[in-house]
Amino acid sequence: MQLLYNLLAIVLVVLATPVFLARALTTAGFGERLRQSLGFLPADVIARVAGRGCIWLHAASVGEIVATSPVVKEIRRQLPDYPVLISVVTETGYSMAKRIIPEADGHIYFPLDLPFLSERVVGLIRPRAFLPVETELWPNFLRAARRYGVQVMMVNGRISDKSFMRYPYLGSVLRDMLQTVARFCMQSAIDAEYIIGLGADPHKVVVTGNTKYDQTYTAVSPDEQAQLFVRLGLAGRRPVVVAGSTHKGEEEEVLTAFAKVRSVFPEAALVVAPRDIARADEIAGLAKERGFTARRRTALAQATEAGHDLVILDTIGELGRIYSIADLVFVGGSLVAKGGHNILEPAAHGKPVLVGPHMFNFKEIYALLSDRGACQTVQDGAELGDAMVRILQDKEVRATMSAGALAVVEENRGAAGRTVLYLKELMACSETRQKAE
Repeated sequence: MQLLYNLLAIVLVVLATPVFLARALTTAGFGERLRQSLGFLPADVIARVAGRGCIWLHAASVGEIVATSPVVKEIRRQLPDYPVLISVVTETGYSMAKRIIPEADGHIYFPLDLPFLSERVVGLIRPRAFLPVETELWPNFLRAARRYGVQVMMVNGRISDKSFMRYPYLGSVLRDMLQTVARFCMQSAIDAEYIIGLGADPHKVVVTGNTKYDQTYTAVSPDEQAQLFVRLGLAGRRPVVVAGSTHKGEEEEVLTAFAKVRSVFPEAALVVAPRDIARADEIAGLAKERGFTARRRTALAQATEAGHDLVILDTIGELGRIYSIADLVFVGGSLVAKGGHNILEPAAHGKPVLVGPHMFNFKEIYALLSDRGACQTVQDGAELGDAMVRILQDKEVRATMSAGALAVVEENRGAAGRTVLYLKELMACSETRQKAE
């Protein structure tokens, strides 16, 4: 099975080479991403981490980087002598990592999971421990980690229903990966059951909670909130509705709902943060069709003129902070069947949250916030508009939703600290074994 995996991986890379080269020539930054993915890592990063027993955390994209941020802060607090390396897969993840985890000693793109490449990179860096975040398991990389005696610990582990059904098809490759992981720190009891059901040793599985509850990078002071209003050209505008991580097909619904809000609150403003910022012009066109004036966030970076109804957030890493100025938040990926997105960020600001019916990627968080009345579900754009108006008109409802959100976040903090305690235990046991040998 491992041989078949490697053959498929090599074939896919060969077939994708023309696409990679075309993107390198046409897309800013992709050339550097490609270089690093092929194992040509920045010399300055290598100098800071290679051969120094670093702790390497791997997070695929933006969501995993949010989960990684509090873990890195705890590593810095509890294990200050170890360098920290962060790797990602996507360009948005890389930008986010540089923005919210500046304390890391290095940020790189993860190497392609080819046998010779993984072997070379792991041998070059020689990390003390490797921490894949959520479900970032790569067969060749883990085989190389085992060969070099690198301790592997899954962090903020999560197994979706879809992954639980698909992973068994990997057969011996899956068994090999699971045997390499020395500790599985899972988000919930359900995730723990899933990883054990896939073949993980139950004695290696613990439930530490979701580290996203511990994130603090979105903290915003009252003065900073006032500055955000000015920078977005929304000073004096209330209420403010923020629609975060929206997907194609959702912005139309959000704009229809916002029209209802404006019929009741003429000074209301809307901030739309599309999951794919390349769609900013498309969304501006949709807004214009409905009679709204939209401005891109990047166009407001050097000018703060007012007069627009809608701000399109076409930047990376700002959404978590912009939630702080909202009176009400809709989180996307939920009116369309994408599984939803991070509802903890607005909840951490104590904001009332609305979502669609498709929240299967965030079942536990969704259930906790819904049970406390902090998150309400709508079925379509018509319900979204009615719910927005109803909540914005009722101060007591907003206060109740806010209190519920803050309570859930506070009650579930501490996962990052627990995770690093397990990491320290794992590293200590490894050192003891090495001395005994």
